[in-house]
Amino acid sequence: MGAKEILYMNRDEVAESVKEFPVAILPLGATEQHGHHLPLGTDIILAKGISKKIAEQTGALLLPTMPFGYSWVWRDIPGTISLQQNHVEAVIKDVAHSVSRYGIKLLVLVNGHDANNASMKYATRELMDELDMPIIYLFYPNMEEVMKEYCESPTWNGMIHACEFETSLMLALNSKLVDMSKAVSEYPSTPNLYGKSTISLGNLSESGVYGDATLASKEKGNKMLNIFIPKMAELVVEAYRKVK
Repeated sequence: MGAKEILYMNRDEVAESVKEFPVAILPLGATEQHGHHLPLGTDIILAKGISKKIAEQTGALLLPTMPFGYSWVWRDIPGTISLQQNHVEAVIKDVAHSVSRYGIKLLVLVNGHDANNASMKYATRELMDELDMPIIYLFYPNMEEVMKEYCESPTWNGMIHACEFETSLMLALNSKLVDMSKAVSEYPSTPNLYGKSTISLGNLSESGVYGDATLASKEKGNKMLNIFIPKMAELVVEAYRKVK
């Protein structure tokens, strides 16, 4: 079963798909720096790649990937595009209202950018009071356990960014866009006021890497995706059963 991407479908094909399985997936990404070895579209590529495989396994419609997120911490680095957090929430809500009008019964948000998690959470809460259509939001289920099993390096303060984890996933999904000759390991010192002030991540790491990207491999990425994707597909099916 191939993914049903609405970008390449006509209105009749979309209408027929909605009748067969009224579920839509919205991948959420960001355009921001990911060190010197990964492209700025890493979060977009990961969100779309994973969403496409979920769509293939479930029959859900795949919506276009949202290319921008809340990327304030990287705002001074060339190439970064950052939306205000409330704008991210507004886009999610507008998409939900749009798809609900023509019969979608479940909207699935698949996130590739950590900072989008708050926007997903609060947009979904507001939509619960506005629409008779449930929304679920997914971001690497059981990520800590999976990373503990397959990644050799620790995280930097629990954060994933251009590290072994993300680099491995990128190697698995699109290795041509990864330049491992530029991968580095960097664990910046943590200021006492980090997380308690407006200290920006963009000013802490020289390379833009938080963790050890040099330990990444395609094999690790595939093993982790083989856990994440079936679990996410399972959650989609479970959520849909509750609205049928």
